[in-house]
Amino acid sequence: MVSVSARRIPRSRQCNAWDALADIEVFIVAAEAELEAMDAERVGVHRRGRKPDPELRRRVLGLIWMLTFGGMQWRIAGFLSGIPFTTLHSAFARWTRLGLWRRLGQRLAFDWRLACGDEALPSALVVDSRSQGSAPTCWARGIDGGKLVKGIKLIAVCDKHGSLVDLDLVPANTDDRAAALPILPRLAELGFQGDLLGDSGYKGAPFAEAALAHDIHVGVSPGGTRDGKFLPVGIRWVVERLFAWLSRYRRLNTVFDRQPDLFTAHVWIAMISIIARRLTSAKTQHSQQV
Repeated sequence: MVSVSARRIPRSRQCNAWDALADIEVFIVAAEAELEAMDAERVGVHRRGRKPDPELRRRVLGLIWMLTFGGMQWRIAGFLSGIPFTTLHSAFARWTRLGLWRRLGQRLAFDWRLACGDEALPSALVVDSRSQGSAPTCWARGIDGGKLVKGIKLIAVCDKHGSLVDLDLVPANTDDRAAALPILPRLAELGFQGDLLGDSGYKGAPFAEAALAHDIHVGVSPGGTRDGKFLPVGIRWVVERLFAWLSRYRRLNTVFDRQPDLFTAHVWIAMISIIARRLTSAKTQHSQQV
């Protein structure tokens, strides 16, 4: 019987098509490399005894990606794969507690900037929010009166390439400025000192002063309209494109997770898959040219 890792993953025959299934390979490779780096740095609690089976770890990582992309339930994925639900979910929760997904997502974002010829740390970031529905079992629910959405609000910060740098989750009825406050010190820890661009939802002296305390300057530019449609001004369109990328992953469209950190992990997993595919394609093109 052929092992799961040895099976050929089908690829799209269209040159310009988005090959979702091929993302599993690059995601597993990137996650395994980051786990080995964390192990070398002694990040987290290391268990005694026999080391985890690398084949089982690859299968678990692949299933986690499939859960994010397809939106399947955890217990159904465990039943179909033959991996116990406790093993699958406990590995996902443990890697989430260790900060694997955020760490890997931010590192890949900086690697992609270097691959594009930019400096690792951006000089400007874009912030925006997206309200999305959540199930009654979700950790929190609020009503966004403007968008008529009952659920949570995702605050995303990205660079000019649309790579996610940080995010936060709040109930949908939370003000954008209050929701973005916890992100400011985390951006400062990364070493970011520059402009934070947003729409009129981030307008106001209190938020600007709170950002200035971390050497972050808030720039507000209201969105324009054309034929009754919203048009983001300047570079702010990249965050709207980021939300469109994330919407391809079904688990991110409706929130079912009972803890915010678990849903945050799925967002980072989607971003890891996107940027890892970019880096792999760039390396392939470079090797072919050489």
